[in-house]
This record gives sequence, structure tokens and C-alpha cells, in this order.
Amino acid sequence: MTDDKTGTFLVTAADDDSAVLSDVDDGQVHTLAGNPGVEAGEAIEGTVAPEPPLEVAWRLVDVAEQWAISVEESAESPTTLEHDLAAEQGVGELTKRERAGTGEIHVLTVAEGETEAAVADLLADEEGLRERAARLGVERVVVRSAPGVVSVRYLP
Repeated sequence: MTDDKTGTFLVTAADDDSAVLSDVDDGQVHTLAGNPGVEAGEAIEGTVAPEPPLEVAWRLVDVAEQWAISVEESAESPTTLEHDLAAEQGVGELTKRERAGTGEIHVLTVAEGETEAAVADLLADEEGLRERAARLGVERVVVRSAPGVVSVRYLP
């Protein structure tokens, strides 16, 4: 079957009868004809295939790995490195750094009075945060902030 698609998918919706998977690399959406035991917010490395006979829905034919992704705001302040990165860039700029081991750290410099709003905007985009986490193969997203600095940590 040449229409099979292997990749990493984020479960964006799920109920007893179906689920919706989004490919984290190209954004293609795959509505499953049934729910094979997945929940919204999970990531799946696997293969989907068109469901016969009409091939308008999909089925999950192979799961290599499946994991939940949590998104949380931490009361902890950004690290010294994150403060230093924020100080080296202008307001509105973003720096991405690989973590030692697995994951990434994203540091955003914001106007001090806009820090809470920036954190709220980030947390409101849970699907986007989970999609990046799935692409990175990690299980946790932690948002930290201090006046003028917001860090998003993608952690194993």
C-alpha cells in the first residue's frame, strides 16, 4: 500500500468512536475511522493507512512508540543561562538552544510589562507546544518566566 504514511503524529482530538491525528512535520490531518486507544495530547510514532473502501478516513496500522505530553507553567524563574540569552537579544526576539541530552530551550525576550501576557499566549497554544514537543520526541513542556524573560523548556 503506497498510501501508507509513517511519521510522528499528535492526537489533537479523540472520543470513543474516532480520533484526529496531525502529522507534526507537514501538518496533514488524518481522521481515524475508529479510536485504537489514543487520547488527545498524546504523540505517536507510527503508520497510518487509508481505510477501505472509500479511503476518506484513516486507520492506525502500526505504533512504534506512544507517549503523553504534559504542558505546565513553573513557578521557578528562568535559569541563569536563559536570563543571559534574553539579555543578549532585543525585545520580541527568540533564541533556540539544544539541551544537554534531549530537548530544546526557547528563550523569548519581552517587555517587562508584557511578561504575563506572553506566558498566557504561549499556554493558550497548547496544541502548538505539544506539536513541537512531539517533533522533538519529548514528554514535557515547562514554561518559566521572570520580568522580561520567558523560557519554554522541552524536556524528556
